[in-house]
Amino acid sequence: MIVEIKAELYTTIMILSLRVVFLHNFLKKGAKNLERHVLSVLVRNSSGVLTRVSGLFARRGFNIDSLTVGRTEKEEISRMTIVLMGNDDVLEQFIKQLNKLEDVLRVHELVSEHSIYRELVLIKVKASPEKRGAINEVVKIFRSKIIDVAHNTVTIELTGDDSKINALIELMEDYGIVEIVRTGIAALERGDKDITNYGEYFN
Repeated sequence: MIVEIKAELYTTIMILSLRVVFLHNFLKKGAKNLERHVLSVLVRNSSGVLTRVSGLFARRGFNIDSLTVGRTEKEEISRMTIVLMGNDDVLEQFIKQLNKLEDVLRVHELVSEHSIYRELVLIKVKASPEKRGAINEVVKIFRSKIIDVAHNTVTIELTGDDSKINALIELMEDYGIVEIVRTGIAALERGDKDITNYGEYFN
């Protein structure tokens, strides 16, 4: 009886181990195929619309990197800019699920080659009197600015794309970063077209 239990337990452990290995390899393989997709989403300014959209992320397990929202040129409409990490299948499912929501008027992917991406970051950095000169030089090179000075820290503001912001953060790590706040991406399509060209609601 004990031998049978041990054998059954051993088999169970082996099955679980194989499942863990399979899942690890699956996720590792899938991670290589992850791409960043930037979506511009127009929604009605109705009560709870942000809750319904964010609830969609939680229920479906989508990998959202950032979400920004604000009013557009029309008071009754807001624009969400959502950065989604995933392959083309994930993107397709995400757009389908968004379009099912009643308050969503239009979903449009903003491809990097034809769009403008910008983000704002605030970085509070340790700044002793001996190091402030060097920090100021870096700030000038990045065309950023110092917006607050305290006894032991300075706060830097920078607007730019991901690569510029990440480069500044990496350099500031040498001085000691106290806090970072990033707004998430704001994006628009280049040229004369705008998102209203793609929706019947606006025609």
